[in-house]
Amino acid sequence: MTQHSVKTYEHWIGGKFTPGQGDRFGDVFNPALGTPQSRVNLATASDVDAAVAAAQSAFETWGSTSVSARVRIMFTFRELLVQHEGELAELISQENGKMIGDARGEVMRGREVVEFACGIPQLLKGEFSDQISAGVDSHTFRQPLGVVAGITPFNFPIMVPLWMHPVAIACGNTFILKPSERVPGASDMVARLYAEAGLPDGVFNVVHGDKVAVDAILEHPDIAAVSFVGSTPIAKYVHEGATKAGKRVQALGGAKNHAVVMPDADLDYAADHLVAAGYGSAGQRCMAISAVIAVGPVADELIVKVKERTLALRIGAGNDPGADMGPLVTAAARDRVLDYVAQGEAAGADLVVDGREHTVEGHESGFFVGPTLFDNTTTDMSVYTDEIFGPVLTVLRVPTLETAISLINANPYGNGTAVFTSSGEVARTFQRNVHVGMIGINVPVPVPMAFHSFGGWKDSLFGDHHMHGPEGVRFYTQAKVVTTRWPHVSGESLAQLNFPTAH
Repeated sequence: MTQHSVKTYEHWIGGKFTPGQGDRFGDVFNPALGTPQSRVNLATASDVDAAVAAAQSAFETWGSTSVSARVRIMFTFRELLVQHEGELAELISQENGKMIGDARGEVMRGREVVEFACGIPQLLKGEFSDQISAGVDSHTFRQPLGVVAGITPFNFPIMVPLWMHPVAIACGNTFILKPSERVPGASDMVARLYAEAGLPDGVFNVVHGDKVAVDAILEHPDIAAVSFVGSTPIAKYVHEGATKAGKRVQALGGAKNHAVVMPDADLDYAADHLVAAGYGSAGQRCMAISAVIAVGPVADELIVKVKERTLALRIGAGNDPGADMGPLVTAAARDRVLDYVAQGEAAGADLVVDGREHTVEGHESGFFVGPTLFDNTTTDMSVYTDEIFGPVLTVLRVPTLETAISLINANPYGNGTAVFTSSGEVARTFQRNVHVGMIGINVPVPVPMAFHSFGGWKDSLFGDHHMHGPEGVRFYTQAKVVTTRWPHVSGESLAQLNFPTAH
């Protein structure tokens, strides 16, 4: 493929598309076809410098722009996301591989954060204490940090970035987004929509790239905070690098999400939702259910129901209206999943449904893996211990709820978990005792609404703040406390050398 025969994604810096200063490019694949469809310019450290300079310049005015003016732009941006929802969904499907309906859902869930950001005036209100001492008042308020950055993954090309930049920008910061180089299209389109909404040049910038761009962001002295979503090893790397550079950082890592099925659960309901949660987006979700814990005698019947539904799934391209599940994002991702399936089989897990050697007519070179189901998995097998990030569902059998909770708590990840039950007592015991950040009761993928915050525990989160919601506002702002006295022009001075006390 020649250099000029495909579309090239460029950086968005200072309100315009800007060619990179380097000569490195990456291919952007259509996962269903297995062929490159465009390419993306990979940033140099100089490109990051240019984006920071543009953001710094914009912050001089944006940081002091009235909150009402900032919110009006957010309202307009929200309407543009509605108008372009179909276009965004098609673009995401072409580059990520997920079904168009799934991509639409991603756009909608991301838009909810914009709607949350439209209420930022209420969220930025401070507190006031009258007469804390004689003639003295005290109040608090929050101010933006300055230039902040987000580093986001391939699996949600628009939703995860929307967890970050609407809140940061509405709070008065300027933003640099480094999206996954595998899925650059949605970020460039969002940049155009922000401009159409009236966002001043330089407030939102997009720098495409790989580790070179990431390191430049982590090391740059003029970036105040970094948000990240991705795998646990990279989350640790980002957290350590940004913290060493004196930045605020929130880094969301990997997951091994469990769903406990109790004997009193509605098994048809549970099986439907386990299949949807395990195989949706081809398992490429940080909140996907990948481990099912069957409690007591429920396992045999549950396996039959899950197997029946797994075999009924239809695999195809993202724009195929009759398909349920699309391809993996890259050939490397496909090969990695296939290797894990082989490892699970070799370790002695029962391979109930084998998704290997799966091809789709007309898409023989696509990165497809069929849904795969293991039974009698144990906690020492790699298909359980590792985050596979593919359409592989494993079933473990335990005797009691207490054993299930202990198994979950022993896992190093703590992102999301769920329990299927008809017992309020079981649900309450579960939600109080599991060491996990997001919990579903008969809800397998418990992603919070935008007015709550998203984040896990243990190796699923590095840093002190979850994303979006109230914790997002706190992350992107810093507090000031003001103590005020207006002394009389004449009269006795109240100054004293000892520590002041209320009187």
